[in-house]
Amino acid sequence: MQQIEKVAVVGGGSFGTVIANISARNGCGVNFWMRSDELAWYVNHRRENPQYLPGYEINARVVATDDMAAAVADAELIFVAVPSGSFRAVVREMAAHVRPDAMLVSGTKGIEADSFLLMSQILRQEAPAARVGVLSGPNLAREIAAGHLTGTVIASGDEAVRETVRAVLRSESFRVYINDDMLGVELGGSLKNIYAIIAGIAAALGMGHNTNSMLVTRALTEMARFGRELGADPMTFLGLSGVGDLVVTSSTPLSRNYRVGFALGKGKSIEAAAAEVGQVAEGVNTVKLIAEKADDLGVYMPLAQGLYRIIHQRESITSILSSLMLSEQALDVEFAANEDKTLR
Repeated sequence: MQQIEKVAVVGGGSFGTVIANISARNGCGVNFWMRSDELAWYVNHRRENPQYLPGYEINARVVATDDMAAAVADAELIFVAVPSGSFRAVVREMAAHVRPDAMLVSGTKGIEADSFLLMSQILRQEAPAARVGVLSGPNLAREIAAGHLTGTVIASGDEAVRETVRAVLRSESFRVYINDDMLGVELGGSLKNIYAIIAGIAAALGMGHNTNSMLVTRALTEMARFGRELGADPMTFLGLSGVGDLVVTSSTPLSRNYRVGFALGKGKSIEAAAAEVGQVAEGVNTVKLIAEKADDLGVYMPLAQGLYRIIHQRESITSILSSLMLSEQALDVEFAANEDKTLR
């Protein structure tokens, strides 16, 4: 494992802020790229990111800048945590300045609209020589900032990337696990946003814990079914980046996607719901991509397709719940360890 002296974090949101801080507390010099020079000033002079994590003290080793070249030029390890819609443009700008041997790790959960590419695939396209990884899990930034116990997963086919990220992000309250199924880990982080919206809708309609549990369980089945079709290991979805992330984002208003769903369930339009949340809720765009891809592949995903009809075809909210209750699929457990076939 290579010893890391300089880390860069690209993306000035809440998750980027906590990743920068943990890295700095572990002795790394951290360059923190932010779009806003005003926010960069606050980080450098007030040691705070007032827009995303007010009151969270930022370590003195974190140096914020809106200059991309200055942020990444000498970094051995770079975390990218920007919304999926701007991911390629930001990475393309970044790639012109990174070291040839740099490790690039995506902390973004989403899918590119036009290409259906995951963020790791975009990293490979824009920086072909880089070593790539994905960081995903039940990682609500406010709880990480508060020191609540949590875990995350670093997935990569490169052992050095996995072990380096584990070392850089080690913490008494933030445990880093490893996985080599990068596709499964990344799909879990993207797909769960869809079902968090559904859970928010159900909560707004007055549904209780039984309903939430049923939704989470059936959502996990859809995620594993879709992931397997694309080549992921369905068992990966039983880990932190699958069921772990799904449970937390489907049960708390700290999740942007849950809040969007709750607003929809209260009768607001998708535009009003998104405006109320005020930050990017990746699931709104992801559900369209997944529903269309599932149709193309012939993958049965009644919950995802029901949400797609509600958001993008303006159908009644009750279609989601009816799509679950009237589902033709009656098998409870669809995948089993060491089995090659899907039970039908």
